[in-house]
Amino acid sequence: MVAIFSLLSLQAEEIAQFSWEPLEIKTSMFSRDLEMLDSEREEYATNLAAYAANEIARRGASIASLNQGRRALALAMHLSPRNRQAIITQFQLGKGLIPEKAVSDYSPQVFARLLLTRGQLLQNKSAAEDLILSRYMIHLAAEIDPRNQDAVYGSELLRIDHGPADWAALEKPIEKAQ
Repeated sequence: MVAIFSLLSLQAEEIAQFSWEPLEIKTSMFSRDLEMLDSEREEYATNLAAYAANEIARRGASIASLNQGRRALALAMHLSPRNRQAIITQFQLGKGLIPEKAVSDYSPQVFARLLLTRGQLLQNKSAAEDLILSRYMIHLAAEIDPRNQDAVYGSELLRIDHGPADWAALEKPIEKAQ
């Protein structure tokens, strides 16, 4: 009995161990000209970080959950570099801790619909940064809820027309505000 418990304990520790290289985002890649109010940027950042924390925790820090969480957290930190939930989640992951369940205003399906709708609104703007954020939001909406046909269709059209979203650009350190 003790041997079985020890073996299960070792397996649990192996599952919980993961590597997280902290994101080095000090300022946003989006300027003050972005078609979003500061309060809206903060709300989206909080919910993106909460989604990342919850998915990583729910899926036991699997590689897929860490990759998806990294994209959501990077976008959150660009929308609001000093967002409380994003900073806490980033710190915990950097210490190898699976985040505890975070409070979110929306279920993943509802949040995906909000991201899709906001992304579509930004798509109608002409500023380059609005279009960039639009692509990230629509792509995340499809990733969060792959059963949302509108999100999947919009994401796939963007991929076909413009290539895959450049997530690496979100993870690059930006030293000065644009």
